[in-house]
Amino acid sequence: MASVSGPAQTASAPPLQRGIVKMVLSGCAIIVRGQPRGGPPPERQINLSNIRAGALARRAAQGQPDSKDTPDEPWAFQAREFLRKKLIGKEVCFTVEYKNMHREYGMVYLGKDTTGENIAESLVSEGLATVRREGFRGNNPEQARLCDLEDQSKASKKGLWSEGGGAQTIRNIKYTIENPRNFVDSLHQKPINAIIEHVRDGSVVRALLLPDYYLVTVMLSGIKCPTFKREGDGTETPEPFAAEARFFTESRLLQRDVQIILESCPNQIILGTILHPNGNITELLLKEGFARCVDWSMAVYTQGAEKLRAAERSAKERKVRIWKDYVAPTANLDQKDRQFVAKVMQVVNADAMVVKLNSGEYKTIHLSSIRPPRNEGEEKNKDKDKRFRPLYDIPYMFEAREFLRKKLIGKKVNVTVDYIRAATGPGEGTPAFPERTCATVTIGGINIAEALVSKGLATVIRYRQDDDQRSSHYDELLAAEARAIKNGKGLHSKKEVPIHRVADISGETQKAKQFLPFLQRAGRSEAVVEYVFSGSRLKLYMPKETCLITFLLAGIECPRSSRNTPGGVQVAEPFSDEAMLFTKELVLQREVEVEVESMDKAGNFIGWLHIEGVNLSVALVENALSKVHFTAERSAYYKTLVAAEEGCRQRKEKVWANYEEKPVEEVVHLSEEKERVANYKPVYVTEITDTLHFYAQDVETGSQLENLMETMRAEIAAQPPVEGSYSPRRGDYCIAKFADGEWYRARVEKVESPAKVHVFYIDYGNREVVSSTRLAPIPPAFSTRTLPVQATEYTFAFIQVPQDEDARADVVDCVVRDIQNSQCLLNVEYSGATCPHVTIQFGDTKEDVGLGLVKEGLVMVDVRKEKHLQKMVTEYLNSQESAKSARLNIWRYGDFRADDADEFGYSR
Repeated sequence: MASVSGPAQTASAPPLQRGIVKMVLSGCAIIVRGQPRGGPPPERQINLSNIRAGALARRAAQGQPDSKDTPDEPWAFQAREFLRKKLIGKEVCFTVEYKNMHREYGMVYLGKDTTGENIAESLVSEGLATVRREGFRGNNPEQARLCDLEDQSKASKKGLWSEGGGAQTIRNIKYTIENPRNFVDSLHQKPINAIIEHVRDGSVVRALLLPDYYLVTVMLSGIKCPTFKREGDGTETPEPFAAEARFFTESRLLQRDVQIILESCPNQIILGTILHPNGNITELLLKEGFARCVDWSMAVYTQGAEKLRAAERSAKERKVRIWKDYVAPTANLDQKDRQFVAKVMQVVNADAMVVKLNSGEYKTIHLSSIRPPRNEGEEKNKDKDKRFRPLYDIPYMFEAREFLRKKLIGKKVNVTVDYIRAATGPGEGTPAFPERTCATVTIGGINIAEALVSKGLATVIRYRQDDDQRSSHYDELLAAEARAIKNGKGLHSKKEVPIHRVADISGETQKAKQFLPFLQRAGRSEAVVEYVFSGSRLKLYMPKETCLITFLLAGIECPRSSRNTPGGVQVAEPFSDEAMLFTKELVLQREVEVEVESMDKAGNFIGWLHIEGVNLSVALVENALSKVHFTAERSAYYKTLVAAEEGCRQRKEKVWANYEEKPVEEVVHLSEEKERVANYKPVYVTEITDTLHFYAQDVETGSQLENLMETMRAEIAAQPPVEGSYSPRRGDYCIAKFADGEWYRARVEKVESPAKVHVFYIDYGNREVVSSTRLAPIPPAFSTRTLPVQATEYTFAFIQVPQDEDARADVVDCVVRDIQNSQCLLNVEYSGATCPHVTIQFGDTKEDVGLGLVKEGLVMVDVRKEKHLQKMVTEYLNSQESAKSARLNIWRYGDFRADDADEFGYSR
């Protein structure tokens, strides 16, 4: 504190000194401090000479049962408040006139010199202090003036001299609160007026709540400053920057009028935020590097936790005070490696994914600060005979993986790297982990980790307070977890955990044989590609059948990857890795459709795989990563495959790079033509569609269906389903109540609303839109595993349906009249894109129904090129010529397909 001589000071006069008022102890004592230079400044207590003010209330000494609380003396608090409002934080000048028992007494003036307001005189004139008249010396003008002012205030009956004795000025201070939590809750986080009476450290203060005079200790929500550690001998040892942090708070808040929001009270500790007209002390402490964020109390902070994180981040970047040695978790990364856009190629599990960077490089990213579902205790070891499969056996792991897969696979995401978790070696009971890149991943502004946590499909990792390797959105994750716990979502649900009984029939020849006819009849089935072994070998998950199968692409010969054999490692064929990468990028973890044609000796299914209209076999051939296999000749995709192969072969791309065209030799082939196979089987036609497709049941299994329906209806009658309890989903098998009041097996095709559910009756082929109240879950004993779908879709071979709506309606009416709900004979002639093309005969006369339609001039002939079908095609064409000559039905105006009729939309 500078000591400055006043103007015209005599040699014997006490020197004039200056300082800033830090605190008012009472109506006649203040603490004055100097200016800070490199740390908290020196301070000293000055007592006002010649006057006396009332003593403030004091709490009973702790640990001394005989001591009692001492109340305020009358007008003592008003005297303190008078000085507090006038002096706190202001510059004053003072003289020390004498010292007594280590106390300094003197005169204090507001301002830089003695021309300012004399504080003692102001107190006396307001009747808030009395003059010490003992030892009065007449030659002391200051003392004489005080006596005059006291006489005037007595005459005016001010303050102490007013009537009534001042009992109304004594505060009723509450030092303790019986139930702090109820007290805090009762205030409903509304700002309450207060005076900060003491600063224990930068983030803990003692506040007097007004107007009820509760004296409470408040800890600032969301932060913690360095503290003073109390040693065994009673001394305090400050942590680094503890004194500076306390001074920072003192100089701004001590004995200031503030508002406090009391936010929570965990474990009897009151947490709050102090609002001051000049700013929020919580944010300021963080910004200046005097405090760090605290997770456990951050959740209750009402002024926006992101502001605190931003303030802390600013201090870290500037490396101020407690952060002077701070090194950012991503300090060693370039900006392009910290933030980038990437395409998600694979979801590894609930907290990790493989992404493809713009450079083409693949990178594994872990979601910051979250933990995927995991098994607790010894549960995973309880079934020793069963192979443990984390995806299906850990509760909610499958749901978490599916959430990420459906939301992210094939999509571009924004990746912000938060930290790199160093590799760890194996410890006792803990596995080794490689280095992990942990990041925040967003898509469309949605934080994927936060979405996962909010659905209860992951939990948030808790860290040591000094561990900065965490998500940049850690507070949002904690808030999301709190919501999930409150709403009982996922892992936090008290309901029974979902169980996924997924049968793995990969390589199980017997099981695969039983399953093959079912998949063949199903036509196109939905699947998810779980794993890619090579370009043409995949593992599929069949959601409707809840099983895993190994699937080989039909019709192609793909380069083989390297593999272990009894004779050693077989070297990979050229372009095998490229083919596998191509297949991975196109289908891994995507939803696809498969057509199963057959199976091999090892129990692997062979067929065609489609994704968004693309046939994977064709795509591999088009990209010169596979050759066409001779087995493709009998498929509907043969022409497309051959055309794609021819182009690549001519360009000598990839697998055709070393292709040498062989000279053409004239060879006479003496092979027999393939004969048409006529193997008619009895069927029962149940439904005919507007496009002239029809559904038929196999007569041989008709009795099984009748028995199943009879047993199922008896069981339903005994235990009727609860109306409205079933929530239909697309693709579900269920039972539906038809218009006749009976229950039938069905499949949900579309859900518009609970009142409009599109269903397909799987044993009869008809469709209907029903209310969900007419649906119920299918009893397991009557599922498609017990008896496969009975209605198979077919269409007529060798015929074309007219485009004209009226003409088509005539054909459909004729067919409905002739064969619906009757037994016929059916022969498959060739396969089609969606269903087999067949000829069908009347059960009694054995006449060809399709040929009859041609003879009546109701349809046209679809000319097939296969040689073994030419006899049938000729018969149909002859019948068509006869119908034309007779001008029957569609031919009544002649051959409308002539070239001059193009304007009518017809062509040959």
